[in-house]
Amino acid sequence: MKVILLNDVKNVGKKGEVKEVADGYARNFLIKNGLAVIANEKGLSDLKKQKEEDQKAYDAAKKEAEELKKAVEQLTLEFAVKVGKEGRTFGSVSTKEITEELQKKHNITVDKKKFIDNGPFREVGMHKVKVELFKGVIAQLNVKLKEK
Repeated sequence: MKVILLNDVKNVGKKGEVKEVADGYARNFLIKNGLAVIANEKGLSDLKKQKEEDQKAYDAAKKEAEELKKAVEQLTLEFAVKVGKEGRTFGSVSTKEITEELQKKHNITVDKKKFIDNGPFREVGMHKVKVELFKGVIAQLNVKLKEK
């Protein structure tokens, strides 16, 4: 029996795929548990509509990330750190502090796990920090450490 998977099913396939499975497995497990529907004309047209909607949502999210990238690249975040003799800093600035500063001052939410240059940053001066805002959209944020 041909079915359209509504969710990822281990050892069967991924969401949205059309798969041939045993009749009993399809009726008694996949369809009964809401993991699949029968691959008939209505099911295939619904799948096509769903894929189009998913693509539109993906494109909109990517466009929003591109706009956010432009805004982020114009920013410079400044952090004051204690500096001892010979220019060595006491402590550092982590990606967590950078995300908190972005949220507090500029109302931009970025996941701290999306930073590509995973600090912490210990040297006084300007640092270019890369952050992945969306799949394939990487912005460079300017972080400046200065003496307290």
